[in-house]
Amino acid sequence: MTVSLTDIKKDQEVACLIEMANNHLRAMGYTDHSFRHVELVSNKARDILLRLNYPERLAELAGIAGYLHDIGNVISRYNHSQSGAMLAYQILNRMGMECRETALIIGAIGNHDEGEGEIVNTITAALVLADKTDVHRLRVRTKDFAKFDIHDRVNYAVVKSDLAIEAEKKLITLHLDIDTKIVPVIEYFEIFMTRMLMCRRAANFLDSTFSIIINNAQLL
Repeated sequence: MTVSLTDIKKDQEVACLIEMANNHLRAMGYTDHSFRHVELVSNKARDILLRLNYPERLAELAGIAGYLHDIGNVISRYNHSQSGAMLAYQILNRMGMECRETALIIGAIGNHDEGEGEIVNTITAALVLADKTDVHRLRVRTKDFAKFDIHDRVNYAVVKSDLAIEAEKKLITLHLDIDTKIVPVIEYFEIFMTRMLMCRRAANFLDSTFSIIINNAQLL
């Protein structure tokens, strides 16, 4: 059976898991992982593959992976990528998705975390690039600057974020505008260097190059 991204978004169990996972992360003090985040990651992952001229169905699967990638947080933040992959398997199997498509999606979800993930397929690469480049002040929950941790400060300092895909040049560029009165640029790399290196591996898997431009200066 062909399962679409629209089918996933209409599924009540999926909606419940996303909502509750975000609630659990809020209780732990993590940045926003709400429908805003999963919608953005889903759209970006799909768009990356379309712009790089991958098949439309593969891009659709990347969009599904992006929408489901954080549901494991409903169980625990620890190993959430693996638990999320298992939850996604049960959902997609219930909905009748073909086994090979399900395997691609759960492989991507199970490997999207920078701590232990590997770029195992094209969907993983698109998911990693979409997820790890969602850095923006909209993800900061508290409005009290005195309560910010380092992740809050770095996210809040990012006033503009854009992921540009130049298919002809095989170039994927993260453009950021950072308010250096809030944090110096070096703090971005101190917190997110592991994520950015994973993005580089993801871009390489897609036969592309990953770069970062912060405040109009190329830094990677």
